[in-house]
Amino acid sequence: MLRFKDTPKNLPASTCRCLRKGGPVPVTELKAIFKRFDTDKDGRLSKHELRNAFASLGSRLPGWRAGRGLKQADRNGDGYISDEELEVLLQYVLKCGYTNK
Repeated sequence: MLRFKDTPKNLPASTCRCLRKGGPVPVTELKAIFKRFDTDKDGRLSKHELRNAFASLGSRLPGWRAGRGLKQADRNGDGYISDEELEVLLQYVLKCGYTNK
């Protein structure tokens, strides 16, 4: 089970704080995970798609995380995360810090 917690400070900068069985998730893999949840293949993530992505990362409150992530990263206010805004979303995810229990 995953839960919110700070991770060791010695992780490389290119590694996400999201840990799952097998260890840390590299940022490039995290980006691929979020892109995989673009179910309608329109090149952007809706709140529903973000919710599913956060659920797959083990969030206990994926809907809330999706709303916060959207608020943090949606720079143009269209209600979606575009490829350009994905980097900002990844910074939010890095801040969240999920670890194995």
